[in-house]
Amino acid sequence: MKFPTLLGAALVSGATLAAAPAAQAADYPAKPITLVVPFPAGSGTDAVGRIFGSELSAILGQQIVVENKPGANATIAASYVARAKPDGYTLFVTTNTSHSAAPWLMKNVPYDPVKDFTPIARGGNLPFILVVNPKRPWKTVGDLIADARQRPGRITYASGNSTGIVAGATLANRAKIDILHVPYKGTPQSMTDVVGGQVDFMFTDLASGLPFVQSGQLRALAVSTAERSAIVPDLPSMAEAGVPDFDLNSWNGYFGPAGLPPEVVARLNAAINQVVAKPDVKKRLADLGFDAFSSTPEAFGQFVSEQRDLWGKLIRDAGIEQQ
Repeated sequence: MKFPTLLGAALVSGATLAAAPAAQAADYPAKPITLVVPFPAGSGTDAVGRIFGSELSAILGQQIVVENKPGANATIAASYVARAKPDGYTLFVTTNTSHSAAPWLMKNVPYDPVKDFTPIARGGNLPFILVVNPKRPWKTVGDLIADARQRPGRITYASGNSTGIVAGATLANRAKIDILHVPYKGTPQSMTDVVGGQVDFMFTDLASGLPFVQSGQLRALAVSTAERSAIVPDLPSMAEAGVPDFDLNSWNGYFGPAGLPPEVVARLNAAINQVVAKPDVKKRLADLGFDAFSSTPEAFGQFVSEQRDLWGKLIRDAGIEQQ
């Protein structure tokens, strides 16, 4: 049976268009990939993202270009990625800040953390530690709490991301103390001011804080999780330090914009799993204070939805109002 010329041409054209995305996915990646980081250079997520980027470049055979877009609780970067073309050439390495906490901390978040992104893989966890300026007299969390009760509103804590904000507010709530929050655009600047003594303490990820602790520029008092961390086993948990029901952890993971082709997701997921399976890479990341592991895209998507609900409860319980 012969089609009329115009109808036949239309069917051929439609078939060609339908085949184009599949062909593009099969050739992926055919050019450099941009990996967007929502925090400044020098932050924990930036350091971990650059290691992953280097390893993924070798596996995928294309350059991974890291692009920092810090600010507004990671929503600037998240909004940028959500609007990007879903072709696999703009990816997002982020944390609970953009996807779990920001929607509860801010009134006008310009994206949906579930609907506007394609989950690719978990990257691991960034455990947080409570660090203080070593010139302060506090040797334990109990010392800090006791001093705060003696001097309400006088002790300050810095934050460079949502985990730092929520951790400080949770400490104030659980310990029944009045402490003053000093927010920063990112972790490096907030850490600099704690080291310099302009601010008294902060909760920071191990990747950012550990070098300062090892050099003696900061003193670590506890980890923010319910149990001790294998990376810093000598540090007590907050519960051990006398603050009950305290369990905060920063997760790390990879996304693309919504609508990323399944073949591209599968290719990237397999590559990320290859990275975390390398013993030397896991050790390099652990030395930074990062616990590397991965997941399927489906498991990561479910995890992101659960974490959004969990962080909503944490933020409500801490008494933080949306800004």
